[in-house]
Formats: sequence, C-alpha cells, structure tokens
Amino acid sequence: MRSVQTLSIVGCHAEGEVGDVIIGGVLDAPGCKTMYEKLVYFLTKKDHIRQLLLNEPRGRSSMNTNLVLPPCDDRAAAGFLIMESEEYAPMSGSNTICTATVLLETGMIAMQEPVTTFNLDTAAGLVGITAECEAGKCKSVAFDNVPAFVFALDKTIQVPGLGPVSVDIAWGGMMYVLVDAASCGLQITNSQGPRLVEIGERIKRAVQAQYTPVHPENPQIRGVSILEWTHPVEDGVDGKVSVNTVVASPGRFDRSPCGTGTCARLAVLHARGHLKVGETFRHRSIIGTEFVNHIRGTTKVGEYDAVLPTVKGRAWITSYKQVVLDPSDPFPQGFRVGDQWHVSVDP
Repeated sequence: MRSVQTLSIVGCHAEGEVGDVIIGGVLDAPGCKTMYEKLVYFLTKKDHIRQLLLNEPRGRSSMNTNLVLPPCDDRAAAGFLIMESEEYAPMSGSNTICTATVLLETGMIAMQEPVTTFNLDTAAGLVGITAECEAGKCKSVAFDNVPAFVFALDKTIQVPGLGPVSVDIAWGGMMYVLVDAASCGLQITNSQGPRLVEIGERIKRAVQAQYTPVHPENPQIRGVSILEWTHPVEDGVDGKVSVNTVVASPGRFDRSPCGTGTCARLAVLHARGHLKVGETFRHRSIIGTEFVNHIRGTTKVGEYDAVLPTVKGRAWITSYKQVVLDPSDPFPQGFRVGDQWHVSVDP
C-alpha cells in the first residue's frame, strides 16, 4: 500500500452527530503556548488534514473530526482541536463528548468506575469532564463548559427577502445567532428542513454583514458562524424542555442537540429570567436525541454577565480505521458537490 499520509481514527457519534477522533498520524504544533495558537497553526499550515478528512470522498458535510494533541494547560489530561466543514471551532459539545468517550474507551486516559473525572484543553479554554463508566463502557459524559454569555437580545436584523428579523446573539463556545422558528413561520421538523437551512443561512449572512461580536478575552474570536433555531421552552416532568436545531455551514443540521448551542441558549434563557441556576433544562434535537443541562453558577467575562453551563450526553464508538492518501489520488484535499455542499444560497 502506497501512502503519503496515514491517519489512525476512531469513528464516533454523540447523540447522532459524527465526531471522529484522530489518535495517530499527526505531529503536534511546534512552539505553541495555547490551544488557540495550535488552532491557528493547523488552520494556516496544516489545513490539508481537515480538507482530506471532511471533504468527499472520505468525508461528508454532516460530520466533524477531532485531533487529540498534548495539552498546553498542565491541569488537562489531553488537548484537542475541533475540525468542522467550514472552520476550526474553539469549542464543541458533541465533539467534546465524542473525544472524552474515545480517550476513555481506548485506554488513552485510564477509566475509573463508576466515575472518571479529568480536564480537556480546548481553544476556548479548560473544560472539565465527568464520565459515568461501567464495565469498560463510558455511559455518559458531562462537561463543565467555559462561561457562556449574551451579546444582544432581540436585535433587529434586516434580512434580504425576509425584512426585519429579531435575533439573539450569544457565545457558548462558538458565536451563535438564535432565532425563534415560529417568528419566521417555521417549525423544527425534517419536512421543513430545506427551508430551515436556506432561511437560516440567509439570516446568518445578514447578521455577519450587520453585526460583529468580539470575544472580550480573545479578540481573534469574532463574528457569528452558526445559527440556532429554537422552539419555546415548556415545563417537563423534571425540568424545562425545548427543541432546537443548529444550522452549520455549508448548510446542514447538527444531528445532536448541540452542546455549545445549548450553552448559548442557557445564557439567553438566564438573561431573560426564564432559567435559574441549578434548574434542569433538557434540550432536544431534530432527531429526538437529548442533552441534559444546568447552570452551575454565574460569573463575568469582561463586561458581560455570564453563566457556567454543564451539558450531559452520550457517545458511541462506531469504527476503528486508517485513512490513507495514495500519492496518485487526484483529490488530495477532497472535493465538494453542490447537491450536498450548499456553498451559497441566493437571497
């Protein structure tokens, strides 16, 4: 077998969202003092790895890949970078759950039953992991995320073809635009999927043109990159419940309830007085999977009031594989086709 690149990967999904984990074949970023610096290094110098794995024929639009690296923070057991179709996300909940599960079930981090605790170093900051374990299986992962906060509530955005749309803008580990689906005449259902994606991408582009949030602690993190459709919050048997779906570029749904999107929503709900510290909030996805969440406390991030979110979900290993690049392969960085990769949506 000829190969100019060989990568060892564990396939995984968290509540439906694919988050494969690279465990071998990639060297660490040299000279970096933070995970965010490592993110920038791979973005600017090694992005062919992301392209190879996420573009066709090896990848598809609805998947992510995580790269395990040595941590920069001594308190962390490991670090990792999150590769998505259009960006390196500073933080992702489903990918954190996948990575923690893979690290435990492959023995890269020693599993302690019934509970294993450790930290992971991300480009957004240190994230605490609490994994419930039984008989060698990681049954669930709860992560204590970086603080989440609101940039704007009920901000009016002029959207071509739609007119004024009211949005919330919040940080949950990524920059989110949150929109009530009913306000645009939509429901979060698969039958309305094409419209949710089309209008969601249109609103996101309008926000990008009219408003640029900047993270107060890292000004390199700026501008919205993802949109979250929401349904109203309802009272459930053991806490509050709601449905959401996140539209990720280049125009597809997050299959999970979306961890960082959940954290952004927790910040919005708390800012509106709709969710208290310690109150259980169950966030459901378009396929019916669920994250169980709560706010464990409050803090400040720069001038912003922030919440400390905890998100809990499950992941399952799906494969063990080696991905190779034959030197004669005409697509060393893959390709994208317009039937699945919605690069642009005309207004």
